[in-house]
Amino acid sequence: MKKTVMIVEDEIRIRKLIHDYLVREDFEVLEASNGKEALDVFKQRNMDLIILDIMMPLMDGFTFCKEIRKVSSVPVMILTARGEEEDELLGYNLGADDYVTKPFSPKVLVAKVKALLKRIEDVHITKDHILNFQDLLINKMAHEVKVKDTIINLSPKEYDLLIYLVENKDIALSREMILNSVWGYDYEGDLRTVDTNIKRLREKLLHRSSCIVTVRGSGYKFEV
Repeated sequence: MKKTVMIVEDEIRIRKLIHDYLVREDFEVLEASNGKEALDVFKQRNMDLIILDIMMPLMDGFTFCKEIRKVSSVPVMILTARGEEEDELLGYNLGADDYVTKPFSPKVLVAKVKALLKRIEDVHITKDHILNFQDLLINKMAHEVKVKDTIINLSPKEYDLLIYLVENKDIALSREMILNSVWGYDYEGDLRTVDTNIKRLREKLLHRSSCIVTVRGSGYKFEV
């Protein structure tokens, strides 16, 4: 499956250069010319990595990075002309995974993108596949869910929904974010799909249904 990278850069020439090199390496590429536009794209689409400029109109890269880190751990590679140590430290402190200064080699940039994605993927693979929340046990390797030693039979989408909520524990997730992440941005159903599946999931989780909390006016979150 193709990896999706979003380029957030206000200079069209640089954006096109990076776009062309990524497409040659079989990446799907999304684009935004400022942080505000990027935030809109981020809410609508799933992506595997973000290449982020800092000095942009409407919303700068640091502000954008701070905003998305409230809800996502998607890898962020900062690409900027600001090479001062304090800027680099600020970027890392806000949650950036890599920091590249301009001018840059597009070939090296793509190599860095691949290396970062591989590193993140390896971390996910080696992560403990057993999730334990008191008497709610999830075996990600076996796709098995238990409540107090009772196996809970979930549909594939109910399982995906539970995993998405669990992996974003204590984060309020909008119905739109849940729909796009679990069903995909091209799914033709509406937001009621989320509510229906949340209801079914709660019913199946028995006394652990209280772990899925309704966030009024927003969506849902998982907490224990």
